[in-house]
Amino acid sequence: MSKVKKPQQRWVCQACGAVSSGWYGKCPACDAWNSIEEEVAAPSPGERPAGPGKVVASTEAQTIVDRQPRRPCGLQEIDRVLGGGLVPGSVVLLGGPPGIGKSTLLLQASVGLARRNGVVLYASGEESVAQVASRCGRLGASHPGLLLMAETRLEEILSTAQERAKTLAALIVDSVQTVHSGAQDGLPGNISQIRAVTSALVGFAKTHGVPVVVVGHVTKDGQLAGPRLLEHLVDAVLSFEGDEERAIRMLRATKNRYGSTQELGVFEMRGDGLREITNPSEAFITDRDSPAIGSCITASLEGSRPLLLEVQALLAAAFGNPRRTCVGVDPVRLAMLLAVLDRHAGVFALDQDVFVNVVGGMRLGEPASDLAVLLAVASSHRRQPLPPGLCVFGEVGLTGELRPAPRTDARLSEAARLGMKRVLLPTGPKQHALSARKLKEQLDVEVRLARTVGEALDLAFS
Repeated sequence: MSKVKKPQQRWVCQACGAVSSGWYGKCPACDAWNSIEEEVAAPSPGERPAGPGKVVASTEAQTIVDRQPRRPCGLQEIDRVLGGGLVPGSVVLLGGPPGIGKSTLLLQASVGLARRNGVVLYASGEESVAQVASRCGRLGASHPGLLLMAETRLEEILSTAQERAKTLAALIVDSVQTVHSGAQDGLPGNISQIRAVTSALVGFAKTHGVPVVVVGHVTKDGQLAGPRLLEHLVDAVLSFEGDEERAIRMLRATKNRYGSTQELGVFEMRGDGLREITNPSEAFITDRDSPAIGSCITASLEGSRPLLLEVQALLAAAFGNPRRTCVGVDPVRLAMLLAVLDRHAGVFALDQDVFVNVVGGMRLGEPASDLAVLLAVASSHRRQPLPPGLCVFGEVGLTGELRPAPRTDARLSEAARLGMKRVLLPTGPKQHALSARKLKEQLDVEVRLARTVGEALDLAFS
């Protein structure tokens, strides 16, 4: 008889998943303390017992995908971020700070799923059934297909879900830090418990083809709590962001195996729940009777959606080293634009404190917003407002030249739809000139083209 090999032991960091040769008080990879635990190593592929494996051709696999379409949530903003809805068998991790509205968002999405796709099981480990039902009544989210369950034991949640697996449209667990498995030692929220619970939920989703949505807490620095392995186990990671002092909430995807991670969903928090904002540009632009100094409107792209955003700049006398304070703008990019203004436009602002803010808590990460930041700083330096109804976008180079932004047609159409009367953009290839001429013929919009930063300043303030 051949000897049966004993399972090998290994030491794994519960924070980052790094494998070491022995126990350390401090992980050599991520510097986490007391996070290394002993585990049984999985057998190598050659040591695993032979078993039947089903091989499917890619053409046949496509027919399987066609038979299992996405399941829309009923909220267009969520479906947009997910890529069209929940994919059967997928696992989605939703994170956000406490009190931002994660449970409210999931309850409203659960009702939409129940109305369109079948039964939805909502398992809450933080609230009782009466508390969740009270919120459903306030949100108008009651439905016979929405089943509520207050349970922290993973085995009970999976047992209930398996009984209804054939008619189950989705399983929602709120939250993963409160659920524990009897097969794993430790208290709920322990790193080992979080990984064990998530792995079991992923196995249930893949086996029964039921989408699973898991709520995760975030740490003080805004990162998802638990091991980094948690984000690798799931198929999509959504982040629900917002300022507690403002009613605007934004849903982003930091990971999505079935869609783009560039899409953005915008909501407004009200007393009766979250309301979708189908036209976010109007929410991010300040309605003024007269133009303001240091303000400039730009057309940005969030995935496939063009947005008009307002960039504000303020210059003040510096006492000591000049400060560069940015909210929503890269400070390194701002420093570059100030140098370009000084060298190629004759606007010297390097010795002043510069404050730049994007209204609404948005972030401008694409280079197409360079021209708007530059003109906002120039407006504050000159103490002269830009003309009303002006929208600008374009990338600024270190030599002072302007480069066109991608998808100019979509940006121009959004600017014209919101009543912008003048658009300033870089001179580019022939298709840009043709788009500008076509838009001018169809809509009452004046399009001005500039090659350099100096030309852009002259055209903007003329």
